[in-house]
Amino acid sequence: MDFWWAGVEQDLEQAAISAPWKTWAREVLLPWVYWEHHVAHTRCARRKGMLRQACEAVRIVFHTHALTLQLPAQALEEWHTWATQQVHAFQRTASAVEGRNGVLAQLHHNQRGLPKRRYKVWTVLHNFDCRAADGTIPATRFFRRAFPDLFETVLSNIDTLPRPRQRNHAMARTG
Repeated sequence: MDFWWAGVEQDLEQAAISAPWKTWAREVLLPWVYWEHHVAHTRCARRKGMLRQACEAVRIVFHTHALTLQLPAQALEEWHTWATQQVHAFQRTASAVEGRNGVLAQLHHNQRGLPKRRYKVWTVLHNFDCRAADGTIPATRFFRRAFPDLFETVLSNIDTLPRPRQRNHAMARTG
């Protein structure tokens, strides 16, 4: 995230624009293009409705901002193209480093997808087995209580494994 913001700042420095324009690009233009992008790429109807509300709020701010109103159409289009490139770079940067979500994003990117049951497994692994630097798991930090070790819990629920079937060696040699 810091690396992405550093890239945005570097682009704005190279553009040699004044501080109000930099602020406009960071706080007005980028949020509008970001929400616009996410509304277009969200399939869940409930989530899409919430994203549309956020997008509409920042769209109004964008279109009524004094600096936006000063830009000619061509310059506005160039700024929109720049912001779109930044938003796409942010999406690629973020999804590649988010652990479980990064793996899921890569699988979707490869157009393989995941079986529905595997999503649940990944969620359990992420919430109950991934440890932060301080040794805590996400579920402990969220619920503010301790949970038993995931691996030990799974092992305690597994009975003795069945023995492998006995092959008929005579049939194996003739077949």
